[in-house]
Amino acid sequence: MSSIGPDIEAAAGVDPELLRRGHVVLRVEGPVATVSLDRPSVRNAQLPETWFALAHLGRQLPDSVRVVVVCGEGPSFSAGLDRSAFAPSPDSLLGTIARAPRAVADDMIAEFQSAFTWLSDERFVSIAAVAGHAVGAGFQLALACDLIVAADDAEFRMAEVSLGLVPDLTGTGRLIRLVGYQRALEICATGRHVHADEAVRIGLALCSVPPDELDATVADLAAALVESPADAVRAVKGLLAGALDRTAEEQRAAERAAQVPLIARLATAARAAADSDAAR
Repeated sequence: MSSIGPDIEAAAGVDPELLRRGHVVLRVEGPVATVSLDRPSVRNAQLPETWFALAHLGRQLPDSVRVVVVCGEGPSFSAGLDRSAFAPSPDSLLGTIARAPRAVADDMIAEFQSAFTWLSDERFVSIAAVAGHAVGAGFQLALACDLIVAADDAEFRMAEVSLGLVPDLTGTGRLIRLVGYQRALEICATGRHVHADEAVRIGLALCSVPPDELDATVADLAAALVESPADAVRAVKGLLAGALDRTAEEQRAAERAAQVPLIARLATAARAAADSDAAR
């Protein structure tokens, strides 16, 4: 499968070789970009190369992209970190981090996190289309997206605690915002499976649908988002994403700051339309 799909020119600057090494496929069709993890034989287990490819896409996606869909090839979204990371060799991923100086280890993890943080960019709305397993790093990749649409067979699991580790790929903050402190603690500290129906019930996922309807449901959602004016959607995302970090007064001020330029733009467009009608 090609690492870059339709509209190659729209994705100018994307390095196909970097995507190939990371087993990541990019398809850009108009304002919608689809980013697929492409290791179905191992349920799209992630490698450091996967994270380098994802971070690269975050830097290179064109501004014309309005919606980013993240999915996995085959029956699973992502079963988490590749098993090679846990090999006893000192050259394995965990071995390398363990023997690095503290500051270096911190920088390494920060670089890995950048594969996830770009999905919250206000330029677009990101949607995780989750089927099958979303475990560990896979769960956190879904959490990095603005919206999660789950197939009925989806299973979310924060498995890090079972290995004596914590989730460190940006998932903890997003999880607590979605489900609250108590439920987030219980999910992370027990490492249990959260099935699709529960994910919807507790606010983790937007909805769940039969697996054979997942692609169409996500496509319909993407189309609805694209139908709305781009500037307004971006402003709404910024308002909502930062709302919990602001005081009530700060949020009201943020609403005003977002609204005034939109009103001005609307008025300018209305005047231009009126002038055009008058000139006919």
